Amino acid sequence: MDRQFPQTPIFHAGPLRAVELEVGDVPALQTFFNVNPEYFLAVTGESARHDEALQEFNDQIPAGMPYRKRWLMGFVDEADTMVAMASIVSDLLAERVWHIGLFVVATTFHGCGTAMAILQHVESWIRANGAEWIRLGVVEGNLRAERFWEKAGYIEARKRPGVEMGSRVNTLRVMVKPLAGGSREEYWARVARDRPE
Repeated sequence: MDRQFPQTPIFHAGPLRAVELEVGDVPALQTFFNVNPEYFLAVTGESARHDEALQEFNDQIPAGMPYRKRWLMGFVDEADTMVAMASIVSDLLAERVWHIGLFVVATTFHGCGTAMAILQHVESWIRANGAEWIRLGVVEGNLRAERFWEKAGYIEARKRPGVEMGSRVNTLRVMVKPLAGGSREEYWARVARDRPE
């Protein structure tokens, strides 16, 4: 029997419920990754590992990077089908700086505005919880993702070369978006780690 996701959401994203995933949701998340391999193929050169969902669930913030809380979210429809997932970290590196660690939308919804609509709800929830900046990393050369984040208003803060991801070594573009106004210089004053080298 399929697992039923919580009916009470963290927030609504249009017709979808944003629910906090629990360890019992690992099989559903793994199935989602397996049937939507595009992200993994683009950034690692491989399909999702057999334990990708468990690894994501157990993922630890690196030592020396302070944070408040990490959410692993699923976005589910009325039929309890997972349409998207995201990992979000609050107050990472500095207060009021939130981080989107992973954001994957089902392939069937690519190119129709669903991803941007979900992201706008995510950003509204993040802003309502006191964030002033959102940061994330996008793999340089993953053109679909780069265009998506740029269109959503994210700007590059720095590049991090030499990041091992599966069978590839990637350059990550650390991108940020101000939620309450502000320049890159103001962001760098808050998060010195993201200054260009």
